[in-house]
Parts: sequence; structure tokens; C-alpha cells
Amino acid sequence: MGLRIRTLVVGMLETNCYLASDEATGEALVIDPGGNAEIILRAIRSDALKVRLIVDTHGHFDHVLANGALREATGAPIAVGRPDAALLTEPVSLFGQGMGGPPSPPADQFLAGGDEIALGGQKLRVLATPGHSPGSISLYAAEAAAVFTGDALFRLGIGRTDLPGGSLQTLEQSIRTQLFTLPDETAVYPGHGPASTIGQEKRQNPFVGGE
Repeated sequence: MGLRIRTLVVGMLETNCYLASDEATGEALVIDPGGNAEIILRAIRSDALKVRLIVDTHGHFDHVLANGALREATGAPIAVGRPDAALLTEPVSLFGQGMGGPPSPPADQFLAGGDEIALGGQKLRVLATPGHSPGSISLYAAEAAAVFTGDALFRLGIGRTDLPGGSLQTLEQSIRTQLFTLPDETAVYPGHGPASTIGQEKRQNPFVGGE
């Protein structure tokens, strides 16, 4: 028995929402519910999951749009890195254009680097990976050899840093000190696009790779 990972692509920006669950108990995290709450809830019911926590890797709208519906349906609290807390309740907009969607409810708890999330027999460690946003976090499951990187690290790419609070220098430091120090075989589950591995990104990522 281990950590089961199910990927759901949701929302207009095709965000990867992950259901990470302990196979033995069915306890689960919902990571980055960026929209299409009905799709996420259908998967939760199909897999008979007990959602313990809704985790936003950062506060940008395309990762939080289904927060409210999921909290109402499951009773699970919402968690985010504290520096991104204010982003959750801002009006939903894309490039400054209002979109009319409801903002997320406020966070119920805050996560910081070094925190651990227990999920049945599984443990996920919070890594502080700011740069894309000030409060960006990643979640590392050592036994499952998996890391959920949000918009910090993509397959052969990195998150944009031209949004308010972004910093290319900070993001590069986060990737090199927090992510590239993980074992090469660690699977990378990013906020958008296909999965990768830490080893592949260290060797081939054109922005921060090249050992």
C-alpha cells in the first residue's frame, strides 16, 4: 500500500489538479483544485476518498477556483502558504480582466517549509519554493518518490515570474536548493503539462538545468 496519485486537468488554463490518497485508508489531499468542481467531486466519490485537506500550491486563481465548492462538499479545510493568503480572496481576473468567478474562501490554515502533512500512513513534507509567487510551496512524498511542484517547475520549463510578487532569482534558488536536491528518480507532478523527473530536469531543463 502506498500513495495513489490521480491527475485531473481542470479549468480554462488546464491546471493539473491532483488527488493524492493513502491506498490503505482512502484519506486524501486535493492539490490545486483550479476549477470544474463537479469533475473533482465525481472522482472523489468514484474512488471513495475521504478528503482531509485542500492544498493550494499558490494563490493564483487557476489553482483555487474550486476551493469553495470542495470545502462545502467535503468539509475539508483549505491550506496555502501564508504569503499567498491574500490572493485567495481577490476578485478573479486574467491579465487584469475581470472574469466574474467567485473568489476562494479565506484559507483555514497556513503551510510553511518543513511542515509535514500526514495522510493515513503517508507523509508529505512541505517545501518552500517561492519565486512564481511569494508563498508558493511544493509537496514532497519521499516514500512515493514524488513531488508536486505547482507552478515552480514544469517539464523542461519553470513558472513565469512577471506577475506581482514574482522573482526569477528567487525561483531559480528555490528550484536549485529545494527541488534539485531531491533524488533524481523523484517524479515531478507540475501545475500544468506532463510529468517529469528531477533527474531529467537537472539534465535538460533549459532554464535551470545542465549539470
